[in-house]
Amino acid sequence: MSAHQGPGILTDWLSLTYVHTIINHELETMLQREFDMSLNEFYVLLFLSEAPEKKLRLQQLQSMVGLSQSAMSRLVSRFEEKGCGALERKICDDDRRGVYTSLTPIGEDKLSKASAAVNLVLERELLGNDKIMHGLQAVMSRLNNNQP
Repeated sequence: MSAHQGPGILTDWLSLTYVHTIINHELETMLQREFDMSLNEFYVLLFLSEAPEKKLRLQQLQSMVGLSQSAMSRLVSRFEEKGCGALERKICDDDRRGVYTSLTPIGEDKLSKASAAVNLVLERELLGNDKIMHGLQAVMSRLNNNQP
C-alpha cells in the first residue's frame, strides 16, 4: 500500500465504524424496548438458527458473538432465567466437558419476530438514508478499486 492511500483508507474506516455504531445503537435500543433482548442475545439466537441441528458449543458462540467465556455463559444463563425457554444447554455426548446451547421452538419464534423488526431498522437506517447509502457505496467502490 502506498503512503498516499493511508489517510483515505483511515477516513473510510472511520466512516464504516461510524455507520456501524449508529446502526448498532438503533438495533440495541429497539430490541431492548420491543423484545427485552440485547443485540448480542439476538445474535446468539440468529447464529444458533443457522447452525446444524440448531446447536453450538458455548466456545463457538463466544467466538461468533465476540464475547469472553464468562460473558457468554452469563448471557445464556440470563436468557434461560427469563423463563422464555428460548435456549437449552446440554452436555456433549462425545465430550462430557463440553456444553452445547441449542435453540428451542420458542427461541425460533422469538427470533422470527425480532428479525422482522431488525430488518425494518436496517431498511430505515440503510435504504432510507441516502447520505449513508451513498457514503457506503463510495467507500466500497474505493476499496474494490484498490484490490489487486
